[in-house]
Amino acid sequence: MADSNPETHVIDFRAAEHLLAARDPRGAVKLLDSVIAAHPENTAARLLRARAFFAAAQLRPAQLEFELVLEREPDNAFAHFALGRTFERSGQTAQATRHFRLAAALDPKPEYLRAAGFDTRN
Repeated sequence: MADSNPETHVIDFRAAEHLLAARDPRGAVKLLDSVIAAHPENTAARLLRARAFFAAAQLRPAQLEFELVLEREPDNAFAHFALGRTFERSGQTAQATRHFRLAAALDPKPEYLRAAGFDTRN
């Protein structure tokens, strides 16, 4: 996009959120690629792209994005939880459990506690 600027990046980010909500993760990734190319430090864009990769069943790219987010924000409970789901979906249960437990320790949401095996209620 020749006329790329911060305003168009915000528009692309918001449009990518809507595409992901509308179950078009590949479209979201395509929009986010230009945002991240211009702003590689933008953790929110990377987290959204990781979610889009996950929704598109592109597990390795999702894993790499979630890990990058966690390098920058090691206390991001959602990123730990989502990385755990990514590992779980790819059959890596030990890694999944580790991240589920970290997510639950950082934020004791019921969903995180259940995934970590800490919630004894059904």
